[in-house]
Amino acid sequence: MSGPTSAKSGDGHITHDSAYNTVAPDDFRAMIDVDRYETRSNAFDDIISATHDHFWDPYDPSYLDFTQKFDLASEYLIAPDRFVELRSAVADKLDERQKIRLVNDNVRWSLSQILHGEQGALSLSASLCDILYDPGAQEYAANQAREEARHVAAFGRYIGLRWGKPYPVGEALGDLINDLVVTPIVYKKLVGMQMLIEGLAMGAFAHTHAHTRDPLLKRLVQLVMTDEAFHHKFGKIWADRTMPKLSPTEHDIVEDWAAHCFETMLFNLNSVRQRKMIYDAMGLDWQWVRDAVREVYGDAGRRQDTKEKTNIFNVLARTLWKAGIITDRTKHVYAAWVNIDGFQAEGDYMVGDVVAAEGIDMLREINRSRRKIGQKVA
Repeated sequence: MSGPTSAKSGDGHITHDSAYNTVAPDDFRAMIDVDRYETRSNAFDDIISATHDHFWDPYDPSYLDFTQKFDLASEYLIAPDRFVELRSAVADKLDERQKIRLVNDNVRWSLSQILHGEQGALSLSASLCDILYDPGAQEYAANQAREEARHVAAFGRYIGLRWGKPYPVGEALGDLINDLVVTPIVYKKLVGMQMLIEGLAMGAFAHTHAHTRDPLLKRLVQLVMTDEAFHHKFGKIWADRTMPKLSPTEHDIVEDWAAHCFETMLFNLNSVRQRKMIYDAMGLDWQWVRDAVREVYGDAGRRQDTKEKTNIFNVLARTLWKAGIITDRTKHVYAAWVNIDGFQAEGDYMVGDVVAAEGIDMLREINRSRRKIGQKVA
């Protein structure tokens, strides 16, 4: 039996806290060592005990009513002025119904990427259960796996209802989540999923919640945000217990890796090339669309969009900054696109906190009513 390891043993996990010690995925004997059961950390007890507060079921109409209709052929899921294509020469080639189709297919693309990201989060959380030695950390990872599974079910059901099937995963996102799921390195799993992917997701959910015209989608993303707020806290606990203990070399490793992932996602996540199937289906050459978009949306336009508080990259940068991962070494990578100097004035507030809190209050009431009904039946 090899037993648990930590960053201090030179394995590259970069944790420096016994709550994140790991074993090899095939070292199950370590999990049933009698001394292990007494090593439980209390660092995760609060977020574990809060699980019942934000329980919901995507197949129960008490939480989500999937009978709600929405006419994709005649209604915009999100206001068209949020889409740069319709601020370019592309709009001149389309009639109103084609514009609606373009917007709604782009929403389908975005929700498909969210679905794939949620599957990545599910698989990654499950993989943590195989390697986290601390029983408390392992229990939280198992809880998160369950919650990510209902996100996969909910987004899969919504996309199936509205379109039939999702679009394939984009190359940039697919490569990132594949690397995060299969890597044995704990810091990449935790920073990559709980901060990078969850940061992107919270931004996407906050933006969708603020702008969607479909009540079902609005309710869905709010329910997901009630879970994601706690998933982010799991990563924040790692950062609070780990980042201050890193050596300069280790900090540079984490910081540089996060900055690389940020830039990769910024320039590739929603590229026209990755969405070419949308334009092909409408008889538009994707390269012409790309050039038309570039004429009206260069770096200046991207910077303007990313400075919005609900922009996914603004949320992501703020998540990394709050975790202590961004320093003066890499600040310029983010400052070129977001108002990083303004993060300090915003305190601990995170985009989506209010929406998630309102969602939790709603869920408490629903679950309280359901328990009362269950008691009466019994």
